[in-house]
Amino acid sequence: MSGRPPMPSTPEEEPSIKLHEGWHCLHIYYQVNQLQLNSLSKKQRRRGIEQFVQILNPERAGVPERMQVFATSGHRADLGLMLMDPDPLVIDTICQELRTSELGTVLQPTYSFVSLTEISEYVPTLEQFSEKLIREGANPEDDMFKARVRGYEQRLPAMNKQRIYPEIPPYPVHCFYPMNKIRDPHANWFDLPFSARSELMAEHATSGIKFAGKVSQLITASTGFDDWEWGVTLWARNPIHVKDIVYTMRFDKASARYAEFGPFYIGYVMSAAEVLKHVRIDA
Repeated sequence: MSGRPPMPSTPEEEPSIKLHEGWHCLHIYYQVNQLQLNSLSKKQRRRGIEQFVQILNPERAGVPERMQVFATSGHRADLGLMLMDPDPLVIDTICQELRTSELGTVLQPTYSFVSLTEISEYVPTLEQFSEKLIREGANPEDDMFKARVRGYEQRLPAMNKQRIYPEIPPYPVHCFYPMNKIRDPHANWFDLPFSARSELMAEHATSGIKFAGKVSQLITASTGFDDWEWGVTLWARNPIHVKDIVYTMRFDKASARYAEFGPFYIGYVMSAAEVLKHVRIDA
């Protein structure tokens, strides 16, 4: 009996919830339930404080690769966490440990955002960077052109590493907001050709560069993970820098015509012990 010969087998990707590149990311915000706090005994409060500080101790074994704690302004939350790790269950373990601690009924989650670190498709490759310089009138034979290309080639690996394995800067202000690119019939981002989208994002990036040394930005992808398509985390040296960069970049066409913004959460970075004192959870 004859038949088509079997196709050569190809190795399948090993199933895993861990990312092969980049990290899972969670922003989660909590509100203090004062009635529940008042119902705890001094012993329970003391135990809860000890547990909270230990759970969020960055030096202990098994914690996420990146973890940040901050007090949050406004009525929607009292404090927040940002957690990043290649394994989403390592992140979720922190949430479950807090939930089952003595403060579990006191700290009530009010908002969360699930996303992944990524290298955006709009980050130019070395070839694309060279082509852009040529379109702008640069001569490939000039030493200046070669120096700029060489400089970009040297910077690109570190820039991409920061996008997918970000170091958290030592800035006191933490701002988070989700966003979409809209699909309005008269301004549909996803109907634009890639070249047009790239040009708009290049303009957007140029605006952000003006805030180097004042603001550090991380864009995480949430398509398929949350109700918005991206999460934006801003760390700033001073709160005014958050207002300034968001205001400035909203005039870029990529934002002015195509962006939709979600709720903004502004926070001030503290240690776990400091944030409990700030929100008046004490023994």
